[in-house]
Amino acid sequence: MSANLPFLPFALPEIGDEEIAEVVDTLKSGWVTTGPKTKRFEEDFTAFLGDPGLHSMAVNSATAGLHLALEALGIGPGDEVITTTHTFTATAEVVRYLGADVVLVDIDPATLCIDVAAVEAAITPRTKAVVPVHYAGLAADMESLLALAKRRGLKVVEDAAHALPTTVGGRLVGTLDSDVTVFSFYANKTITTGEGGMVVTRDAELAKRIKVMRLHGMSRDAFDRFTAKVPSWYYEIVAPGFKYNLTDIASALGIHQLKRARAFQQRRTELAALYDEALAGLPVVLPPQPLAGEQHAWHLYVLRLGDDAKVSRDVLIERLFAAGVGCSVHYIPLHLQPYWRDRYDLKPEKFPQSQRAYERMLSLPLYTRMGEADVVRVVDVIRAVLA
Repeated sequence: MSANLPFLPFALPEIGDEEIAEVVDTLKSGWVTTGPKTKRFEEDFTAFLGDPGLHSMAVNSATAGLHLALEALGIGPGDEVITTTHTFTATAEVVRYLGADVVLVDIDPATLCIDVAAVEAAITPRTKAVVPVHYAGLAADMESLLALAKRRGLKVVEDAAHALPTTVGGRLVGTLDSDVTVFSFYANKTITTGEGGMVVTRDAELAKRIKVMRLHGMSRDAFDRFTAKVPSWYYEIVAPGFKYNLTDIASALGIHQLKRARAFQQRRTELAALYDEALAGLPVVLPPQPLAGEQHAWHLYVLRLGDDAKVSRDVLIERLFAAGVGCSVHYIPLHLQPYWRDRYDLKPEKFPQSQRAYERMLSLPLYTRMGEADVVRVVDVIRAVLA
């Protein structure tokens, strides 16, 4: 590492004075758990998506949101849920929380998103739902997937942890015809609340169930009880719920991060374009681009080494870190993880596209606080190793 250059991290959130002031206001207000700021954040999120028929419900993680969505849809023991092997374990683990089985399928090598033909081939009489992942911020083939789900009577829960703001057919993810969409506000996402997520649905009954289950199965929201102007201490536990609510401290961040979401996405798009231009001509496969007229959230910039690269992916990562550049791999596929591999007797040859991509991929630094010089720094290391 150069003595003159600080370490360049893989990801870094951009927190402004407005977010800080809102958090301070929350702390001074005395209401730090789920309350008025969270309600405001939910309303703002629905407005951002531009569809007043949606219900937006804040939760403490996207993992919690996926769990709540599948629970509300009635997924349970004996059921199967199909998702991609090329994802973080949270996408699949929530299925096991409910006692149902996970069926993993391969990805489309062109998009790195779930292969719809593989989904169709995996459907059995036990299949109840599909969880597509909008990988790296690029939309999965939702037109084909939703048509398949409708034809086969399956529920669709979108794992949109990477996909704010991503479009499909000119519509924002979150406004499509799936049953539920779940977003993440983890520290490295387009917008962040530190930890947190949002569950979005048009179905009023699903929304009602999710609201009850995210806070202990209570028949009344704690915020409503504690802000009422008349005695309102009475509540009923109608189900064995969870503790998945988002705090007002976190929502204070989200309120202002959401206002900057489009600017953040634009900056990420600009940085991705700089990478594309600078990496052209090297023995690499650049990230897949969105279809014409569509929007990519560019949560990740995933580079794949070409067959003619003279070093392995692991060597390139070592050289980047040695030069003070952070990077990561998204993901070690689930079929290689001990729990999933052993439970379902999974073999790499069943997932050739995910396996091949995994062996060659790495995620480069991509965040809004990066400058053009940072991109040049990353590319200079890659070029020195590969050229």
